[in-house]
Amino acid sequence: MSTSPDSGPSRPPQTTRRHLLAELRGPGVPPRPLDARALAALAANPGCRRRALLDGAGVDKSALAAKLGSPAPFGQSQFAIVRGNSFEAKVKADGGRELLRLLGVEEPGEVSVPDLSAAGPEGRVARTALALREATGAGGWTLLDHPLLALEVAGSPVYLEPDAVVVRPGGGWTVVEIKSFPTIDGSADAAKVGAAARQAAVYVLALERVAAVTEGARVAHSVLLVCPKDFSNVPTASVVDVRKQRSVTRRQLDRLTRIDEIAAALPEGVSFDVAERSPEELTASVESVPHQYAPECLAACELAFHCRARSREAGAVETLGRSVRGELGGLATVGAVLAAARGEAGDPDDPAVAALRRARALREEALASAPARTPREDVECPC
Repeated sequence: MSTSPDSGPSRPPQTTRRHLLAELRGPGVPPRPLDARALAALAANPGCRRRALLDGAGVDKSALAAKLGSPAPFGQSQFAIVRGNSFEAKVKADGGRELLRLLGVEEPGEVSVPDLSAAGPEGRVARTALALREATGAGGWTLLDHPLLALEVAGSPVYLEPDAVVVRPGGGWTVVEIKSFPTIDGSADAAKVGAAARQAAVYVLALERVAAVTEGARVAHSVLLVCPKDFSNVPTASVVDVRKQRSVTRRQLDRLTRIDEIAAALPEGVSFDVAERSPEELTASVESVPHQYAPECLAACELAFHCRARSREAGAVETLGRSVRGELGGLATVGAVLAAARGEAGDPDDPAVAALRRARALREEALASAPARTPREDVECPC
């Protein structure tokens, strides 16, 4: 170990990062563990440095949002949880044969369902890895019910529990994601399918770590998404390609491993200690980290309502959606957009500015040619 007269023994980068993230959380505050849903939300908005820092540091964003005065109404109802558990049990009925039939296997023969119980998360991860290796070597159909996988994020292990993993006789591993939202007339809600695909991509990344040390194993980049058919409790399945989501998630996780670079740009004294800091201090700390709000954040991030309020105060065009933001180019605020449309600001050669002025001219032309409306005599004018 190298030493210097001024700084003493140097610490490994991993130790330095953990110390830095612990300081951001506050003295004695344990990190909030990440899960597949949180990692999938990171992939949904990879440009948000605020979420990357808070998730990497293990900050409790729900408690933080409540202290800021913008709590997020997340969570499922008890009815939805019970219905989801009942549907999952139906999908996995008959010793896994029903699930394999959804996968397109009519006569799977004997299906092995190994016991994955073990002491502690580390024990369950090790037991899952052993079961995967044994199933790959056995050459038969195997269903792993709620296996536990591990993925290193920002130097710490994140434990992930997919609904199921199917091991094929040829050594292929397929992630199964069971959701309670319906597939109506052969199609499901696109936003919910996208969220499920991002979550499944996290499981695929974790499985690839095990497959890398398992001879003959191959992780499929297409997952089986199982949902209720129409308005019944009958399961139906579709194959979803998650290669794009996997790539985005992997890049975002690589960003989290360099979380110290984001933290290094913070002002002195920034802390997200919910118990010790006042709402004003926490607001200043949160606002010191750049964010990238979009309406989609409302379904995925606990701080979305706070970020939306701040974006509205600033007149940011992000509140109108990512597609609108992309069309407006360098016009970052609603005020700038209106000024450009009125011809008060903006470069006329800018395609976004030219389109806005053309749209305003067309609107004025339409209003001018519209017949004048007069109030009906039998209706009292509210003015």
